[in-house]
Amino acid sequence: MAMLSDPAMWAALLTLTALEIVLGIDNLIFLSITADRLPVHQQAFARRLGLSLALIMRLGLLASIAWIAGLVAPVFEVYGKAFSWRDLILIAGGLFLLYKGTIEIHEQIEGPHESATAGQVVRTTFASAILSIVVLDIVFSLDSVITAVGMADNFWVMATAIVIAVIVMLVANGPVSAFINKHPTVKMLALSFLILIGMVLVADGFGMHVPKGFVYAAIGFSILVEALNMAARRNRQKG
Repeated sequence: MAMLSDPAMWAALLTLTALEIVLGIDNLIFLSITADRLPVHQQAFARRLGLSLALIMRLGLLASIAWIAGLVAPVFEVYGKAFSWRDLILIAGGLFLLYKGTIEIHEQIEGPHESATAGQVVRTTFASAILSIVVLDIVFSLDSVITAVGMADNFWVMATAIVIAVIVMLVANGPVSAFINKHPTVKMLALSFLILIGMVLVADGFGMHVPKGFVYAAIGFSILVEALNMAARRNRQKG
């Protein structure tokens, strides 16, 4: 009860929740684009399952704070540069995002390729989509939990912020996915964000930290420009 009357605790909870929601935007964009490759009747379930797995992973990692601390300890050096397990996970996750973003942009421009034997459009399987989501969940969850541990020292504050952020994403995932898939230019912009975030993760893994504020400011500016373009298109159609 004493914690509930502590203003500092509420301030930490609000700040951390807002940050977790912002960090979750990356996950939500990837989730929406990956699920869109599934049959329509599987998309909503895949998004909910992906976010549920993200919540379980984040809470599990949060409960393993001692193990998390070990992930940032150097495990080997290359030309004087020490690498930890966290660095390796970020580099692998960043490369995966670069690969997925590039492939998705290629298919948006060239169109999905067809099976050579059946002549049918090849999309993806449910298991493949969930595997991709799980891989990125691990990367984003690790980044999210390390951020939470660095900002607060109370387990329940960190856990509550993570749960609230995932609930917000669960509520927003349907409208966000529908909006991205309805507007091709927005989808292309979202894929570009994935490539940008992939580069940031790789750079971070190599020790070149890029302040996330700069990244999200660039993303916010791009979204503002696209919103103005959409408003201009609507006005031209009305005219």
